Amino acid sequence: MRYVVLILFFVAVPVWADEAISVCYNYGCAAEQLVTYSESQLAWAREMLISAATAEGERQRLALAVGQLYGWAGEQSPIWRDRGGNYADEGVQGAMDCIDHSTTTTRLLRLLEVRGWLRFHRVLEPVRRTRFVILEHVSALIEEVPPRWPPRDVPVGAPPDYAPLSPGWDAPDAAAAPRRFVVDSWFVDNGQPAVVLPLEEWMKWGGPNV
Repeated sequence: MRYVVLILFFVAVPVWADEAISVCYNYGCAAEQLVTYSESQLAWAREMLISAATAEGERQRLALAVGQLYGWAGEQSPIWRDRGGNYADEGVQGAMDCIDHSTTTTRLLRLLEVRGWLRFHRVLEPVRRTRFVILEHVSALIEEVPPRWPPRDVPVGAPPDYAPLSPGWDAPDAAAAPRRFVVDSWFVDNGQPAVVLPLEEWMKWGGPNV
């Protein structure tokens, strides 16, 4: 029996252990700092996300979760000084440009994804938009997928399972492009909910004027 208990202990730890990621700041990831999320903070993120019953609901909760994760990171690093855009905090230690945000937000999204807490989306590589050659902006990117039901915790390091198990889910037209959305934390002050927009709208330079 002792061996069974030990095995269960080592299986459970990866799911609920504290998690550390590196956050970028000072523009272009010129500086990075490791921040740690506690078991209770991760549990909050889990409960927030798995309460979503639709893809739209998950995006709304994801905006809140990303903002809160940034807020907790700001308690351990100078990114608490970060303000939306590149002008309100220009030259300040801890300020973040879109490279810092797209890199860090993608890391946060993957933290949630590998644990199995994104049931309606998968995380893609950051996306870039360009205007007049000299104006560029980068954001984290997610894509809708067939929902996984019920929610399942995944050991850290295991690939998420996106098998369409949800009853009543209507598969989209196979010829239609997958629906993609940016998760853009650059638009907002540290700790505020990220802006989630359809990729098409974002590519047309949609989003807050900062």
